[in-house]
Formats: sequence, structure tokens, C-alpha cells
Amino acid sequence: MHSIRIIGPGRAGTSLAAALSARGWEFAGFLGRRDDLTNAARGVDVLVIATPDDAIAEVAAAVVPVVTTTVVHLSGSLGLDALGAHPLRAALHPLVPLPNGEVGAARLGSGVTFAVAGAPIAREIAAALGGRTVEVADEDRAAYHAAACIAANHIVALLGQVERVADEVGLDLESFLPLTRAAVDDVAALGAHAALTGPARRGDWATLSRHLDALPESERVGYQAGAALATRLATTATATAAATEATTAATAEAQSDSVPARV
Repeated sequence: MHSIRIIGPGRAGTSLAAALSARGWEFAGFLGRRDDLTNAARGVDVLVIATPDDAIAEVAAAVVPVVTTTVVHLSGSLGLDALGAHPLRAALHPLVPLPNGEVGAARLGSGVTFAVAGAPIAREIAAALGGRTVEVADEDRAAYHAAACIAANHIVALLGQVERVADEVGLDLESFLPLTRAAVDDVAALGAHAALTGPARRGDWATLSRHLDALPESERVGYQAGAALATRLATTATATAAATEATTAATAEAQSDSVPARV
């Protein structure tokens, strides 16, 4: 098994340390913002920089390169160039929220997807945790990470809006969560186009207008943004369905023409 040291004892760092330690990796400890990082890469196979994105380049530059040590960052949005002059560089970004070390460690080992780039150790870490990997090139990482943020952070923010609006009529968030869970399950089973329901899908503009009138002014911009996305998806879904129907009809007609008439 490999030996690993982690710079940054936050949620991501503690989650990874616990997950890999449980799988037999030799953990050489954490280094924090007040520690001397000069020799952080010495004596280990892997040095992970688990700091916020805007600190990664500075932290990497403070570490003296070691030719046998792979330096890995956990950023979803940054490329390998953030790791500067280190000869062995890799990126490893787990597609899962890590709210604390205990929950994060369990999630990292649950078969999640890791976006990887660079040296082979990133794939080895993912494999050790039972995960699957997707390769994301440096030039694609910002767009990839935007999708990841929409999938997690923006959903949480939308549920925060649900909580506020529900509170206006004396209801709690828990009343609405089964609706959210069912919608996510439908997307997983059917795809976003087929899973979409509601007034935007039906083109029920009167209902959407009533919603806006009923909402506090502070909530209207967020609602309008969500309604615009739903309308865009509905329009795409309608066009796709029409194209599918046209193709099916044309195929049926062609097959009908090819069948000889009975006499």
C-alpha cells in the first residue's frame, strides 16, 4: 500500500484520510496553514493538497519537489498547472458532497465517480475506494465543475428557497422532500426530459404568473430563473418528442409501403 500525507485537515482532507486509512494505506498525518511545508513531499508516496482552490498554487509552490512523490490536488475546477513544478502531478475530484470526515469517508468508499487527470496515482486512489473514474482534461475542468456545482450546491440552494416559501404558509421542508426525492429518482430512471412535470411542461403560463404574484419580492428572481430553465427543458422535450413521432410515423409508412398487397 502507498503512504500518504495531506495538507489541509478540512472536510475533504479528513474524509480522504479516513477512507484510505480504512483500506490499509499508511497515513503520515496532516499539515495545516501554520506548518512548514518545505519538506511535505519527503518520505511519502503521495502528497495531497486538500486546501481551498485559491490556495493550491501557493501551497504547491511552498513544497520542495521530490521526484518519487506524486502531488495531488482535489479541486474540480483547476488543472494540473496549479501544482507548478512538481514532476509527478495528478488531480482527483470526487463527485459527492463531503459535509464532514465521518460521512465523507463513508461516501468516498461507496462507489462514487472521481474525475481524474495526470499521474496514475489518481486512478489508484479511486480504485482503492471502489470508485469509477472519468478523465477530465484541464481545459474542460471549469465546465465540469460548474455541472458538479449545479448538481449539488444549486439543488441545496433551491431547497433553501423551498424552505423559506413553505414557511410562509406554515409548512416545513420535510413535507416537500418526498417530492424532491421522487423527481430525482425519475430523472435517474427516465432522463430529465421525460421526468419534467408541472406548469412549465404544460405551458400553463397563468399558473406561473399566479406563483410570481404570491411570492415575496425577494423570492421572485430565483423562481423566475428556475421557471426559465424548466421552460427551456420543456421546449426541448416537446421538440424531441415531435421528432421521435415523425420518425416513427415515417418508418411505419415505409414499412407499410414495402409490404405487398394481398390479392
